[in-house]
Amino acid sequence: MKAESRKSDRIAGALLLLLSAGYGLEAMRLQADFLADPLGPRAFPLLLAAALGLFSLYLMFKPDPDPDWPPRRVLAGQLGMLLSFVVYSYALAPLGFLLATTLEMAWLSRLFGADWRRGFLGGLGLAVGLYLIFVFGLGIPLPLGRWWPG
Repeated sequence: MKAESRKSDRIAGALLLLLSAGYGLEAMRLQADFLADPLGPRAFPLLLAAALGLFSLYLMFKPDPDPDWPPRRVLAGQLGMLLSFVVYSYALAPLGFLLATTLEMAWLSRLFGADWRRGFLGGLGLAVGLYLIFVFGLGIPLPLGRWWPG
C-alpha cells in the first residue's frame, strides 16, 4: 500500500468536495416566490450536496490501496460524453429540444457502439417521446429553437 497509489482517490475526493461545496452554496441561493412544498426548493439540491460531500470525504480518508484505471479508450469515451453534455446545454436553446436531444442521443449511442442510423432513429424517438410527455403531459414548455416557428 504505497502512498502514491492512493493519490488519485484523494485528488478526486478533494475535487468532488469542492464541487459539493459550490453546489451547496448555489443551492442555498434558490428561492421560490411561492412555497411549492413544505421543504422548499433547496432541500433536494442540499441533500445531493451533502451526499456528495460525504462520499468525497470517504474517498479522501479511505482511498483504494490499489486503484485500477480504465484503459485510455474508455477514458476518451467518458471525456467525449462529458464534452457532449456541455455542448448539449449550450445547443438546447438555439437548436431546440427536439433537434439538440436527437443529436445528443445519437452521439451518445455512437459512443456506446451503435451505428449512426440506429443512434439517430433512437435519439429521434426519445426526443419526440420526451417532448410529448413534458409539453402535453406535464405542461412544461421546452424550447423549439430558432428553426421552428412559434
